[in-house]
Amino acid sequence: MAVDAAVEIVDEPTEGRVFRSEGRVRLGDVTPSGRLRLDALARYLQDVANDDAVDAQLPGAMFWVVRRTLVEVHRSPVLREAFELRTFCGGIGSRWAERRTSLIGADGGRVECSVLWVCVDEASMRPARVPPEFSEHYGAAARDRKVRARLQLPDPPDGAPRSTWPMRAVDLDVLGHMNNAAYWAPVEEEIARRGMRRRVRAELEYLSGIEPGEQVTVETCDHDGGFRLWLRSGTEVEARAQVVERVEPAALSSDRA
Repeated sequence: MAVDAAVEIVDEPTEGRVFRSEGRVRLGDVTPSGRLRLDALARYLQDVANDDAVDAQLPGAMFWVVRRTLVEVHRSPVLREAFELRTFCGGIGSRWAERRTSLIGADGGRVECSVLWVCVDEASMRPARVPPEFSEHYGAAARDRKVRARLQLPDPPDGAPRSTWPMRAVDLDVLGHMNNAAYWAPVEEEIARRGMRRRVRAELEYLSGIEPGEQVTVETCDHDGGFRLWLRSGTEVEARAQVVERVEPAALSSDRA
């Protein structure tokens, strides 16, 4: 039976393909306090996903788009912290797949992520069937876990506070729309405004691509000690997000300045 993708953090497999990459948190990726921002983390996730697909010589490696991202920050990586990214397939559907990625920092940083990626046709940019070669590379790690692409977050309530959000040229990618990492910028803005702590569970869902020249607005409301956030272009909701603070056991709950 299929389960919803990117709603839980599955364990790393004991067999099958696990792709590894190394990096370091850089100056342009952090807040003034030195914490790794979620938009920078999203860039890490898309880069390691593409590096893995290219390394596996997967047909159409560039033509997967993010539908939903789940991030659990257990301890935030900080400026200059070296880290390892470990990524593998958490499940496979007919036109999509779940990718699990762990970021493990040398100084104690740890972030667990699950991302639902949709395979798209290069010409039409519409969802396409996952190629047979995909299962050959990733099926063992997925452990026959079947996933579906159902989204989880609601639309905004009536009367939610709204503000404008300026889309910049640097937010666009080679597909001609707002890059998935750029959607996290207004989320980070709201985290900063609320003074939230570093350990969070964050979810972001992409309904459709925001195109150049569109007038983007942000709506927010309180939710479960955190917030929900929506991005609109015109009257259409283009993305939904939710951020709540994580509650850790006492032994793991020390924070960093």
